[in-house]
Amino acid sequence: RFLELTKTVEKRKMHEQYLDTMELERERGITIKLQPVKMSYESGGQKYILNLIDTPGHVDFSYEVSRSLAAVEGAILLVDASKGVQAQTLANLHLAQQQGLKIIPVLNKIDLPNARTEQVKEELSYLLAVEPEDILEVSAKNGTNVEKVLERIIKIVPPPKISDSANLKALIFDSTFDAYKGVIAYIRVFEGSIKKGDKISAFAAKAKADVLEAGYFSPNLIASDGGMSSGEIGYIATGLKDPGQIRVGDTITNYHLPISNFQSLPGYKEPRPMVFASFFPENNDDYDILKDALGKLKLTDASLVYEPESSAGLGRGFRLGFLGMLHVEIISERLKREFGLSLIISSPSVEYAVKMQNGEEFKIRSASMLPDFSGIKEISEPIVYLEVLTPTLYMGSVMELISTLRNVYKGTDYLGKETALLKYEMPLSEVITDFYDKLKSVSSGYASMSYEPKNMQEGDLVRLDILIAKDLVEPFSRIVPKEKAYQEGRAMVTKLKEVVPPQMFEVSIQAAIGGKVIAAESIRAKRKDVTQHMYGGDITRRMKLWKKQKRGKERMKETGRVNLPQDVFLKMLKR
Repeated sequence: RFLELTKTVEKRKMHEQYLDTMELERERGITIKLQPVKMSYESGGQKYILNLIDTPGHVDFSYEVSRSLAAVEGAILLVDASKGVQAQTLANLHLAQQQGLKIIPVLNKIDLPNARTEQVKEELSYLLAVEPEDILEVSAKNGTNVEKVLERIIKIVPPPKISDSANLKALIFDSTFDAYKGVIAYIRVFEGSIKKGDKISAFAAKAKADVLEAGYFSPNLIASDGGMSSGEIGYIATGLKDPGQIRVGDTITNYHLPISNFQSLPGYKEPRPMVFASFFPENNDDYDILKDALGKLKLTDASLVYEPESSAGLGRGFRLGFLGMLHVEIISERLKREFGLSLIISSPSVEYAVKMQNGEEFKIRSASMLPDFSGIKEISEPIVYLEVLTPTLYMGSVMELISTLRNVYKGTDYLGKETALLKYEMPLSEVITDFYDKLKSVSSGYASMSYEPKNMQEGDLVRLDILIAKDLVEPFSRIVPKEKAYQEGRAMVTKLKEVVPPQMFEVSIQAAIGGKVIAAESIRAKRKDVTQHMYGGDITRRMKLWKKQKRGKERMKETGRVNLPQDVFLKMLKR
């Protein structure tokens, strides 16, 4: 609606979710990537330039939000009138408050039949310590009161501070890649100006480049001969072919400035991956395609990390680090859609800190990296601070669900009369399984959650291994709480019994901890009729053949190996 009201985009070209350019964003109805746009608006006879950055709401993409907030002076806190304040609303609000931004509370979707306008206004009023009448009520779908939001922006959001300095200082808050123009950096200019032909330097990366093009977002890239000056948001095409030379959070400055006296702008806190998963191409020949695809995704998603990994059963692949489970889903879906890859994705895990008896300390991201248990002194796991926002009607069910997990209850706050904020500390590994789905189930979809890393804490953890025909199958190994080891082991051997194809001999499937078997199943041998060629005759001849077959199967059971087809790994690991 802003784009329509400000005539940034022609009315005939407008459509829903205009700034959500990814197919995935439009399908899921969520924003994944930040998207800047420059708008012109006239009010009271004066013209204003407004720079809007549309950001994601989900906590997994909070790095996108934090980068955007560092480039602006105000934030619109948009809350769905039917869903109310969500846990991620609180997380993003805290980020905006830390930046000292002016916050405009807006209630959207007031036209919906299930809108809880007054109740949600009460929640927002309590949260922001403002009067309910200060909260704007809009319907973006119908256009109701949308112009009032623009007027509120002009009234309370301060203009950017304009610097008189001629020396350029611009913050990189995002980047993308163009085959012809090289790396394109999205920047906010704090001091000086920048235009086509300028010679620039990236301070931290020490990369030098000529500006091939400079301009703004409308929301497509529009080149501007005048470039950008202090207070403006736009882009520059650098011509650089190495994405690593332009880093999010770096400062762009003039090439001629002496670096020794230069004070860079405050950058961003590097995002720390919290969830790890292994990605293997179903077709081993697609390894290079996967490698190239990850490099391209990394340029548009600074929070993604990856490193090569190999597996005896699955071949070559990569271990990827993510900010959360939705991040895992989005990246895997983008790899499939944008690059045509069929992938085997391991169960998600977290990063553990290991301390050995000899004093050595290191971190691991998968169970296969864990050394012999006899030399381990302790294993620590990441603990998160978890907030669950739920209607009080479902509070009992939610607390009952959380009681089945390892947790420490930290308290409850109330937002108005009908909404409770439950606070816990718990291991991250408990959160990244199916907790979110169960939370939605017990609350009829109304509860929401957000979490942030707290510290590392020693846990009673063990490595659970799976042996098939007495051979260790490392891709199935995992680190689990000792108290849940039997439950996990039993579930895995039961599933493997269903998916491992029968052999000519009986196959044992065992779940073990440190060599001690805690759960087992077996797959009966395939039956081959060795007397099929015989018609009639003495029964003793048949008995001899059966005994010979039995002895052969016993030898095979002792010495035989099971070569697992790839679809077994696929069925066990694929998400």
